[in-house]
Amino acid sequence: MFSRSKRKPKDPYLGQKDVISHEILSYAIMNALKKKNTENPEESVAGEMADHVLNFFGYGERIIDNVLETKDRDIFYTLEDLGLLKQGREEITLYDGREWRIFYWTLKKNYIETLINEGNPHEEGVPEPLPPEEVYTELSDEAWNRGDYASGAG
Repeated sequence: MFSRSKRKPKDPYLGQKDVISHEILSYAIMNALKKKNTENPEESVAGEMADHVLNFFGYGERIIDNVLETKDRDIFYTLEDLGLLKQGREEITLYDGREWRIFYWTLKKNYIETLINEGNPHEEGVPEPLPPEEVYTELSDEAWNRGDYASGAG
């Protein structure tokens, strides 16, 4: 299987309606880490961070801070330092007149797009991603077997 963090996405444009994929985020994390440090970060670190963050965001752009545990928040602060996330807050007046603050995290899609378009500053010739039809050929037979899960056997 290929290393997703080394592959530059084919269409790096990220509009407001677009979803940030694992491939895009891990590539952006690699480039952000390389910009901040002179040493080459491990690809697995960027991939794990992308997985971790995307497990919270899913298809959304913003999540509430209350869902994070301390170790998760540490990762989010690291990505904020790299410029990939930003914090925000809203104040809402409750019915009884008290103010309620809601803290949240947002993906910085414009900066992620910038990092994707910059390419990989420490490597020559970033390979193109696999075409979608080839991604599915790499899946095992077990990945295609959904019947066991539906029946409760899996």
